[in-house]
Amino acid sequence: MPGTTMGTRTASLVQRAERLFPGGVNSPVRAFRAVGRPPLVLARGEGPYVWDVDGRRYIDLVGAWGPAILGHAHPKVIDAIVAATGDGLALGATNPLEIELGEAIQVAMPSMERLRFTSSGTEAVMSALRLARAATGRDLVVKFAGAYHGHSDGLLVEAGSGVATFAIAGSAGVPDAVAATTIVLPYNDPTAVTLAFAEHAGRIAAVIVEPVAANTGIIAPAPGFLEHLRETTRADGALLVFDEVITGFRVALGGAQARFGVEPDLTTLGKIIGGGMPIGAYGGRTDLMDLVAPAGPVYQAGTLSGHPLSMAAGIATLAQLTPDRYAALDAAVADLVAGLIDAAAAARCSVTVARVGPLLTVFFRPSEPTHAAEALTADRAAYARFFGSMLDQGVFLPPSQFEAWFPSMAHGRAEVAAVIAAARIAFEASAT
Repeated sequence: MPGTTMGTRTASLVQRAERLFPGGVNSPVRAFRAVGRPPLVLARGEGPYVWDVDGRRYIDLVGAWGPAILGHAHPKVIDAIVAATGDGLALGATNPLEIELGEAIQVAMPSMERLRFTSSGTEAVMSALRLARAATGRDLVVKFAGAYHGHSDGLLVEAGSGVATFAIAGSAGVPDAVAATTIVLPYNDPTAVTLAFAEHAGRIAAVIVEPVAANTGIIAPAPGFLEHLRETTRADGALLVFDEVITGFRVALGGAQARFGVEPDLTTLGKIIGGGMPIGAYGGRTDLMDLVAPAGPVYQAGTLSGHPLSMAAGIATLAQLTPDRYAALDAAVADLVAGLIDAAAAARCSVTVARVGPLLTVFFRPSEPTHAAEALTADRAAYARFFGSMLDQGVFLPPSQFEAWFPSMAHGRAEVAAVIAAARIAFEASAT
């Protein structure tokens, strides 16, 4: 059973990491500062479990932040990667695996008539917005408060004081002039969208949106909101970009655009399409994508784009994503959510569980948020206590109140029951 203190090897590695990396980590959330706990150092994963370097096992609901939809170290994925290594690594030219994975994505998401692989979701979003600006001849981009679209300068912004004001830089090192090209609006607020387009008619290149908000915890799109974005952008001549880095192949085989029946002009992908290997992709209508070099004037390149190991892992992963497996995952998550709600009620703990398909977040607030400002009223201290209790009982949750949980197709009845049993104790702990 995991304990409240770091094991000997973990403590030693954390000290070494702190001498090497800013904050001791290579991505901020891994530092666990939002939950006031020492960070984990994980050695391996298998199925629904991960193990730290001291041998402690955890039921994993982080799932490498999304890509581990099959669980960790799925044999088919590992075999595909091993086989690909035998043919060499980066070869510097097109590989057949790029074509195979591209065709599989295109079949699942017909709106991606053409696509381009990148090495990360950040690159995919940055490239899609460059393309949108080139296609429209406009500079402004609309995003929604609380949404994370990677760490490119123009998207690391926060809202100004008005409903449709220009944004100011939300990170040191981002020039105000760059941040000023982004307009930040409240998610699920069609009136704000209408007003922004009225004020900046003919100047907005694109609206970029997580069709299911997933970076302030899970927030579902209100009925008609995505449709309003589609209609408004089309009427103004702007483009609609769906950031499906998290939702793509997670909320449905065809992503959120299939689940909600709204087709964007451009889509960005990551996470699952690499099966745990580094990857990103962007794509859309042929007339837009044919503006990308060498077919057109929009330059984007990457030495490791379409890397054979990422392609092999992605092909093997997508091959496992059958309708029956999605149905089983959905049923398991439904049982998990029901159990969490019952456990919280028994502990008289004021929480709500927001869920879209297999994505969920336990919010320590009495009702589901509809936008980021509401999400941010959640009780972070209570979540930190809940997180700590769950970790001590061997359940690894996202180390932040404002992240999605990622159950996998490897989580069975035993794991669901164990998480619920741990939650009964953790909800009691969180209320103290």
